[in-house]
Amino acid sequence: MKRFIQGKPRTPFTLLSECLDDYVVEENPVRVADVFVDEFDWGAL
Repeated sequence: MKRFIQGKPRTPFTLLSECLDDYVVEENPVRVADVFVDEFDWGAL
């Protein structure tokens, strides 16, 4: 005899994508800033 009712899992889920890149199209100007920051030599500062 079971003593507990088997319920649904309570694990969290997201309604939106976890990655901002999914929302920014390839032609968006913000991609230029992203490339600049990636290529910048932060160690030289």
